[in-house]
Amino acid sequence: MKQKKIPLRRCIACNEMKPKKELIRVVKNKENEVFVDLTGKANGRGAYICPTIKCFEDAFKGKKFSRNLETEITKEVYEKLKEVIKE
Repeated sequence: MKQKKIPLRRCIACNEMKPKKELIRVVKNKENEVFVDLTGKANGRGAYICPTIKCFEDAFKGKKFSRNLETEITKEVYEKLKEVIKE
């Protein structure tokens, strides 16, 4: 039986390639709304981050989400992401 291919994604903070299911996705859709996508299936441009506080802080300080999603990120999105990571 053929093994299923596991999609890999790169964390924007630590630049490590990890399986998609291990990372948290932040999405910008066509209406320029930015939100945390826990399903990993929402339409739009996505940026992935490891579920660790260290990676979150690195991405926050370096404004890596703003650069990757090509838009300003609101404080609410960062707060929601931090909440998801702490769970």
